[in-house]
Amino acid sequence: MDKNQQGVQFLQEGKYEEAAKLFQEAIDENPKEPISYIHFGNLLAAIGDAEKAINFYHRALELDASLATAYYGAANAFYMLGKHEEAKKMFLDALKNGIEHADAYFMLGMAHYQLGEVLYALPYFQRAVELKEDDAEAAFQYGLCLAHLEQVDAAIAQFEKALKLDKGKNTADIYYNLGVSHVYKEKLEDGLAAFERALELRPDHLLAANGKKQIEERLSKH
Repeated sequence: MDKNQQGVQFLQEGKYEEAAKLFQEAIDENPKEPISYIHFGNLLAAIGDAEKAINFYHRALELDASLATAYYGAANAFYMLGKHEEAKKMFLDALKNGIEHADAYFMLGMAHYQLGEVLYALPYFQRAVELKEDDAEAAFQYGLCLAHLEQVDAAIAQFEKALKLDKGKNTADIYYNLGVSHVYKEKLEDGLAAFERALELRPDHLLAANGKKQIEERLSKH
């Protein structure tokens, strides 16, 4: 096992100091090998030093401008820093250079969404859901995007799919957005039930509480 492989194993085990030592040795021994810089970038990103990680990804790309994993690593680091425009460009370059997995499409969709480019985000979320059908987060974000674009029936289908897949991370928020979608369709009872379910899961969900209150006021007038 070479130093890069051993370093990756240490990285996966959370042994960051050992991994850093091996990656640095690999770079010192062969400074023209871009993979070592990518691994070091991944290590720095894993410990939260995104700024420094980007420098290593850029060094890798200076040596080989076709390395999709370097673009992808840099894109994630930019996203961590809230630099969504830079992240978007790097995710696109990662796709152009051969990255073809659901997370790349999902993150490109997220970058567009964070920039307010909802229409551009839509096809990337759709592709992420196609490639990874059991991804609750992708279904949820795809649903949000559809709802934003007033494709409410399609949004409801994605929210319901997300609820079946979700392990509790976003369940209350999914119910809240499902409730909003039902209210948009004037299905007030369904909306109320969804808001109440969100509040059962998270009693401090202020948006769901407000939605519930508004629906109860509307229903009391009928």
